[in-house]
Amino acid sequence: MGPEALRVARIAEALRARGLEVVDRGNLSGPFNPWQPPHDGYRHLGEVVEWNRSVMQAVAAELDLGRLPILLGGDHCLAIGSIGAVARHCRARGKKLRVLWLDAHADFNTSTITPSGNVHGMPVACLCGYGPKELTELGGGAPMLDKDAIRQIGIRSVDAGEKKLVHDVGLDIYDMRYIDEIGIKRAMEEALEGVDATTHLHVSFDVDFLDPSIAPGVGTTVRGGPNYREAQLVMEMIADTGRLSSLDIVELNPAFDKRNQTGKLAVDLVESLFGKSTLMRE
Repeated sequence: MGPEALRVARIAEALRARGLEVVDRGNLSGPFNPWQPPHDGYRHLGEVVEWNRSVMQAVAAELDLGRLPILLGGDHCLAIGSIGAVARHCRARGKKLRVLWLDAHADFNTSTITPSGNVHGMPVACLCGYGPKELTELGGGAPMLDKDAIRQIGIRSVDAGEKKLVHDVGLDIYDMRYIDEIGIKRAMEEALEGVDATTHLHVSFDVDFLDPSIAPGVGTTVRGGPNYREAQLVMEMIADTGRLSSLDIVELNPAFDKRNQTGKLAVDLVESLFGKSTLMRE
């Protein structure tokens, strides 16, 4: 239902109003969720692999056409296919890749430390080579993503085993404690350091990155996230780089929303990613 909520919130029309050519490719098809318990530490691994293979092919096709793909999700596990396609595209063209992971969660679980078996808690780990071969090598080899290419922003919910693995691997994380201490502007400056004309900038925007007081329409709310103005500044600073080249919008669940409040907010923030700004000075 998430993609439809974004369409109802007029995401295509909002981007066209920014002067962009927008093509809605429609929904990908894939297997239904069987709602089964974990098997060997993973829930629905076969289905997750099939969906991500479809996403990877669709995103790669748009990149090959020189377009900017926007993935409307859906479960954040879909970022394995999306970012996997982007990483392969960058390697083939000799471009630097920077991934900004906007999320309340680090999503760095594995089958041995996950409390749930849900693969939407594992996509960053899978991209960095920690996970089942079916996912870690979806792009042809592992790791699909160098851990130094990713910056995680807004993190405030990490499982105990996941926290140890994150530290052992050395992920670059801007959690809410750090953001509270130094401010969102400086945190974003650090996260964007080194982005230049040779950089492909990918944003993976999990709507639960936002504080649930402004974005209730997600399945895994965590209090203490960025407020409206902080989120707008994040998006505007990304837009200022001029390097945004691909985007995921995931985990929007209208079943928990209030009159599509979160869907409309997500579209508002995506407009800022593409240049809408409150900046009045020259």
